[in-house]
Amino acid sequence: MAAAYQGDSIFWVEVDRIKPNPFQPRKVFDEAALASLAESIRQYGVLQPLTVTRKEIERPGEGIYVEYELIAGERRLRAAKLAGILQVPVVIRSGEDDDRMKLEIAIIENLQREDLNPIDRAKAFQRLTNEFGLKHIDIGKRVGKSREYVSNSLRILALPEDMQDALASGNISEGHTRPLLMLMDRTAEQKTLFQEILTRKLTVRDSEQVARRIATERARKPDLTPELLLLERELTERLGTRVRIEKKDQGGKLLIDFFSVDDLAHIRSVLSRGESSVPADSGSPIPASPEASDANPGVPETEEAPAKENPGDDLYSIRNFSV
Repeated sequence: MAAAYQGDSIFWVEVDRIKPNPFQPRKVFDEAALASLAESIRQYGVLQPLTVTRKEIERPGEGIYVEYELIAGERRLRAAKLAGILQVPVVIRSGEDDDRMKLEIAIIENLQREDLNPIDRAKAFQRLTNEFGLKHIDIGKRVGKSREYVSNSLRILALPEDMQDALASGNISEGHTRPLLMLMDRTAEQKTLFQEILTRKLTVRDSEQVARRIATERARKPDLTPELLLLERELTERLGTRVRIEKKDQGGKLLIDFFSVDDLAHIRSVLSRGESSVPADSGSPIPASPEASDANPGVPETEEAPAKENPGDDLYSIRNFSV
């Protein structure tokens, strides 16, 4: 009897008798897209059959009851229910298909349709690895991808949950995960880069450049004195972007990151405000006003006292750095 339900024959089954696939890797379904598909199904029907398995269940006093378990086509099933369709076309696979096969088919269908976001895809690969013992190369063969593709997908799950959520919702791209993963052992810098990607809309290339700079700072940091490290942090906070100090035998370099013309304009504005607010006792000469000279013509001009030299302050003066 079961053999009659194998093959490529198409049957019509009531939607209420089809149970969801417990191995469905896709967790997010766009409501607007479902509504659009439902409207299309109302007009033209379900054009592509769903894939199900058939199960016969014996109920005491009721005899044999037949139900179906969905393997592929959950989006079409949901849209059909939304459209009020009572029956849908299905292809019935052998009931002997194991759980791994159901998961593989569901993954492959979604990958072919590009319906899985990177997080759902990674979690599906993880299930094939953890629950069914498949190696990365074996998963790649089954889904038509390379071993590296599978391994890189699984690495995404090492990111913190808020970053995974941002990826699943499309707020960051899969390319952004590479520079974030480079900073897995530096959580504070990783969070800062993540926020900059969100707020400044950094491209993948810019994000990778920032991550590489941060990753190389370990070898550089011991060369900086505590005073320079503090100055570097203060400048970073004041300018609102990453600032790095590179110390040399005489002076050094001050490197300021910016990612757009607006960033550069903001930095210039901050620096300009700093120049206009130089205190009178900072050593900068303040010209005497003409009104003051006219009002006291008999008072000789006093010679301006030279600015006090402070070797410690002068060493870390902004004048000793070049941008």
